[in-house]
Amino acid sequence: MKHSKRTRGTGKKRTLQVMCAAAAACVCLAGYLYLEDTFLTTTTYTPACDNLPRSFVGYTIAQISDYHNAHSALLNRRLRDAVQAAEPDVIVLTGDLIDRRRTDVQTALRLAADLCKTAPVYFVCGNHDSLSDERETLLQSLTDLGVHVLENETRTLTRNAESICLIGIDDPAKTEEWAKNEEIVRRELTPLVPDNEEFTLLLSHRPEMLEVYADLGIDVALTGHAHGGQIRLPVVGGILAPGQGLFPPYDNGVYTEGKTQMVVSRGVGNSAFPFRVQNRPELVVVKLTKS
Repeated sequence: MKHSKRTRGTGKKRTLQVMCAAAAACVCLAGYLYLEDTFLTTTTYTPACDNLPRSFVGYTIAQISDYHNAHSALLNRRLRDAVQAAEPDVIVLTGDLIDRRRTDVQTALRLAADLCKTAPVYFVCGNHDSLSDERETLLQSLTDLGVHVLENETRTLTRNAESICLIGIDDPAKTEEWAKNEEIVRRELTPLVPDNEEFTLLLSHRPEMLEVYADLGIDVALTGHAHGGQIRLPVVGGILAPGQGLFPPYDNGVYTEGKTQMVVSRGVGNSAFPFRVQNRPELVVVKLTKS
């Protein structure tokens, strides 16, 4: 009987140890996921182009993509501080400022209002912005704040009497012709590209259209949408991205085709899948230079 009591006591102790270890593991996992979702990183790229006007050498662009009306106060504070620290000449929002599954226009507008105090802000829609019932409210509210909303439009950016062409392409999701995304983007973008050798900077939500951008002679394209593949593995990279599927070819960083250089932001917020793994939120800073 004494042996039996000792066995039962030992069993209870082991069960308690296992439960404590499991609880500690859960706490560690929760802490890790919190850090991955809220500790913003800043990545700087310096694409070099032959036809960049000399006045634009060093021109700094802060890119925010896939914000998805992020609610974390810590993340938002870090994002605002990082943008100010970058001292950008212009700020660009490359889509999915809101999330159509849990739309919160006011959170997005608070961010936009703060950004407008730092530098001129330009915005293009992503698929979530385009498909949301709040699309028109969002676009009008951004315009009222002073944000330049580009819906298949061009703008001229000037510096010291020299200029470059800024193009903003609307996301094809608004047409609800999912099978024709590439055809739609090509059709809408073609008349916007200047027919001379003027430097062209494109704002577009979708990186999977790199071939289209290259065919049309875009110099630098700023995109998002891929969320960095959401879960990133060493060597392999991102696991899954909308519009590209498993192991997406364009999920993070700079990609070159022809003369076109495309920057893909990992984005700031989350959508259907609420966590990031080895894939912290990102502010992209682009400093243009001449090759």
